[in-house]
Amino acid sequence: MLKGKMVNIRPLESCDLDWFTDWNNNPDYTGPFEPLEINSRDNIEKWHNSEKKDQWWVIMDKQDNPVGQLVSGPQGDYYWLGYIVHPDHRNKGYATDAVKILVDYLFRSKNIIRIQAGCNPKNLASIQVLEKVGFTKEGLKRKAIYIQGKYLDSFLYSILRDDWKK
Repeated sequence: MLKGKMVNIRPLESCDLDWFTDWNNNPDYTGPFEPLEINSRDNIEKWHNSEKKDQWWVIMDKQDNPVGQLVSGPQGDYYWLGYIVHPDHRNKGYATDAVKILVDYLFRSKNIIRIQAGCNPKNLASIQVLEKVGFTKEGLKRKAIYIQGKYLDSFLYSILRDDWKK
């Protein structure tokens, strides 16, 4: 478990799959900026037990209750990350703290110089998280992601190891 000021993060475990399935099949959780892919509990379990290069994390409040999730993975010579917080726990600083924890972990444990994240230009909360953590907006990727029947634009953000050391 990796500890932060407001939250802790830990790898997703099989004991998490019930709430994980429920949340990820709920359009209120995924919202308008994430794909909604309805999956059965069995399919989620098969996915969880499969070999994958991405690492899924649970964001836990200080009472050890799940409040959201993170994902990170290698993409060539850098890592990418994504995050989502349950609507009941948004606007409390949890995502910012969780992303800081994950960025610090990735720079300390991986031989990388860059981490990047995508963000819908209309997702102001996500933009704030990335900028508070120290990510820099690099540009706009037009029609970069297919979500809920539409191609949407995405801002590209990154943070470099040198930026993080500051």
